[in-house]
Amino acid sequence: MNNENYKVAAMYRFVPIDDIPSMRAEIYAYAQNNVPSICGTLLLAPEGINGTIAALPEDMDKMAAFLDEKLGVMSSETACEFKYSHATFKPFNRFKVRPKKELITLRKPEANPHEKVGEYVEAENWNDLISDPDVLLIDTRNEYETRVGIFEGAIDPKMDIFTEFPDWVEKNLDPEKHKKVAMFCTGGIRCEKASSYMLAHGFENVYHLKGGILKYLETIPADESKWKGDCFVFDQRVAVGHGLKESEWTICHGCREPLEAKDLERPEFERGVCCHHCAADLTPERAKAFRDRQKHYAGIYGDD
Repeated sequence: MNNENYKVAAMYRFVPIDDIPSMRAEIYAYAQNNVPSICGTLLLAPEGINGTIAALPEDMDKMAAFLDEKLGVMSSETACEFKYSHATFKPFNRFKVRPKKELITLRKPEANPHEKVGEYVEAENWNDLISDPDVLLIDTRNEYETRVGIFEGAIDPKMDIFTEFPDWVEKNLDPEKHKKVAMFCTGGIRCEKASSYMLAHGFENVYHLKGGILKYLETIPADESKWKGDCFVFDQRVAVGHGLKESEWTICHGCREPLEAKDLERPEFERGVCCHHCAADLTPERAKAFRDRQKHYAGIYGDD
């Protein structure tokens, strides 16, 4: 396992990309020839770019400059976020660039961030906004993420996937009743789509946290924070806390659910195989496959 300090970049930008195959090939070629330590995933869609990548610091600086030159991921002032954090180990296995129809799948054409999005709220002003009793605070992430941490007083729609969000809004919210709605997500991109959808459906005062939870945890001191818990991230760090420091969470390799330290002491937990979320549904065939995989990893990295 490489224990060098990796620089991690989470980014998105809503920017038209006309030729996805050519852009994908160009990014791959540059990474292969100039950024040997790169890992992580970038998503390319006609509406823009999204992803989290990591590399050794000098390599990351090269890759970030290239992506900024091509797609404006750092220098654009509109519909763009680019945030750095760090990992004490390689947080992804390899580098991938994947084409998609949408950066964040919602399947609602009226949700078009190129045309309209809600009002951005800087991390420094977020506490004041969500302290307003007239503001309805909504977490737009999936339920397995919200279990790791959430803003105090926030509504958790308990979604399995983001495409459930429109149905939840239709069943639970009313533009005439809910005059002020504030939303948040990990890095900000889901809220771009969610706020665009809500504006298209009659909601007038729609706010979202600029830079997402990650920017808030980076900016707001723990003793001033309204965040409870940690923030789930989509890499091998699993979660980060205030100051974007790595947290003590792990992932069940059987079902991908985040696990606290106390969950590892439960009788259902078997490292690399299952946990209390999935043990009851695990077939003998899958259990054997997971155990064989765990033996393979233990042989490579050592069994802790």
